[in-house]
Amino acid sequence: MKALWVSAHPDRGSLNCHLHQFGVRALHAEGWQVTESDLYAMDWDPVLREEGGADVETEQRKLADADLVVLQFPLWWYGMPAIMKGWIDRVFERGFAYDVMDPATGRARKYGDGGLVGRRALTIVTAGDRPGSLGPRGISGDIEDVLWPTLHGTLWYTGMSALRPHLITQARDVNASTIEGVERELADRLRSVADEEPIGFLPLDEEFYDHSIRLCEGVSPGLTGNAAHRFVT
Repeated sequence: MKALWVSAHPDRGSLNCHLHQFGVRALHAEGWQVTESDLYAMDWDPVLREEGGADVETEQRKLADADLVVLQFPLWWYGMPAIMKGWIDRVFERGFAYDVMDPATGRARKYGDGGLVGRRALTIVTAGDRPGSLGPRGISGDIEDVLWPTLHGTLWYTGMSALRPHLITQARDVNASTIEGVERELADRLRSVADEEPIGFLPLDEEFYDHSIRLCEGVSPGLTGNAAHRFVT
């Protein structure tokens, strides 16, 4: 089993950097081979000026070789740091991650299919606020809705199976007396990451969507918004 761990935090002494190192060790202990992309340490250029480049090709090879992709970052203004967004902008190129054509139909493969199909993707996110604020009734919205552009619009769009986010709240309050619990929860999550059920997003299929890419009548009755685009259990 091969994993690519992509992390983004500028402070080498941060909780994020500690959990990055801890998580890689935890995956190794479970038998994973782990390749790392520490974007700040790499001084990654996030600005898309033109497609391609040796640095992009290197990251694409890492992605192509991975069974699991971990994106680890602090939640800044309800999203990922610009350096990680720029990594996606540059590495998830047309013809590699998206706009990969299906020869049988002549259509682009997307939403459950695409250039990165067959890979699992786990987001590990730290946030300063309290747990309730990022829950179903929290002022910030549920974390899966907050990360909808990443989980559905990037990972699922390119064919990856998105797992529910691993959220660490009150990150600024984690200290020597509480870090062990945070580590234990992350280790437990990584131990089962190869087998856990992904988020049940609906695939782009005529069974679920009409030609305007709108949900068909009768699909997810009574539901609207992001929740409507999942299998109802």
